[in-house]
Amino acid sequence: MPRKKAESATTVEKTEKAEAVKEEKKTAKKPAKTAAKKTAEKKTTAMKTTAKAAAEKKTAEKKPAAKKTAAKKAPAKKAAAKKAEPVVNKKSVQHYEDVINWKKGEAHAMDWLYIEIKAGDLLTEVEAGVDNLDATCQAILNCMLEGDGFIYDPGENKVSPDLTVRYYCDNLSEDRRKYFE
Repeated sequence: MPRKKAESATTVEKTEKAEAVKEEKKTAKKPAKTAAKKTAEKKTTAMKTTAKAAAEKKTAEKKPAAKKTAAKKAPAKKAAAKKAEPVVNKKSVQHYEDVINWKKGEAHAMDWLYIEIKAGDLLTEVEAGVDNLDATCQAILNCMLEGDGFIYDPGENKVSPDLTVRYYCDNLSEDRRKYFE
């Protein structure tokens, strides 16, 4: 009989060892399962946040619709705002004079004898779309030196987009007198 006890002891040991091996296998598998569970949870969380973001977008889209109806109720305020012209900073006469003198200097550096500047073209070049013809024409006249001449003279007031002046660039010394002095 003692053998049976020994056999039973060895079978008990064997079963304990087998159970220990199973537990080790389970614990080895558990981290893999938990990692898979974690990725699944992350996916679920991402889907939930995406669903929340979509719901927030829908509510945000609905809110401007409510604002539009409020805006329709008060068109008089917007119409008054549209009638007011935007403030435009127009260039000064000095700015136009600087541009003309720069052009004259460039022409002199390239050994050109003269350049012709038309008021409408200069205005478009410096400030396209702005009605600043008075300053442009005044600068063109202020930059004229003795010897420079009119290609197109619009008349008494000299304010026209067709005002064209020929500036001679061979002698730009400061000793030259102004045209209107």
